[in-house]
Amino acid sequence: MLKLMHASKIYDKSGVCALDDISLTVRAGEYVSVMGASGSGKSTLMHILGLLDTLSGGRYLLGGQDVSALPPASLAALRARRIGFIFQRFQLIDGMSALENIALPLMLQGVPPRERRARAALALSAVGLSHRAEHRPRQLSGGQQQRVAIARAIVTRPDVILADEPTAGLDPEAAADILALLQTLHQKGNTIVLITHDPSAAARAARRLYLENGALRA
Repeated sequence: MLKLMHASKIYDKSGVCALDDISLTVRAGEYVSVMGASGSGKSTLMHILGLLDTLSGGRYLLGGQDVSALPPASLAALRARRIGFIFQRFQLIDGMSALENIALPLMLQGVPPRERRARAALALSAVGLSHRAEHRPRQLSGGQQQRVAIARAIVTRPDVILADEPTAGLDPEAAADILALLQTLHQKGNTIVLITHDPSAAARAARRLYLENGALRA
């Protein structure tokens, strides 16, 4: 599903090598966690895998397609269709209901209103929040907002879900609920890459990797 081959990322202005000759394969249906200290390259790796940034060297294959040299417009189209993101800060729009937030990616893809509302409702039901469909983010707890964010990530039926510190800032009970939900999604066949600094969260994954100074180790 995801394959990096001798991938590197060097930021031109600073000269910092954020990723150093990384080779990584994530197969369809796998649940992989990536740990590392602050500054280890975790965020850069997520941005590369999620087509939010490009490599300085090496190759990246997504679903067998080499995306290393694609133009920005093509990367954006692939990202919208094949990648689901779960962010630490939820990134929900305050002026929209939970259902509207979830339906937004479908609207951007041009899905007709009736279909996108139905699919958003199914995604909201999958995370156990059907009763909060019309609530706005500020009316939801942190854990509930993250559930809405997960529903938004899965509503497009992506090939892979990238979760960046999805339990950071949540209380232990809410964090446990989010990790249980990710486990359920994995059991349903979703490919998940979890970026985290939390050993207990990383332990939920079937395979655990570590980044250190931009280099990957098992």
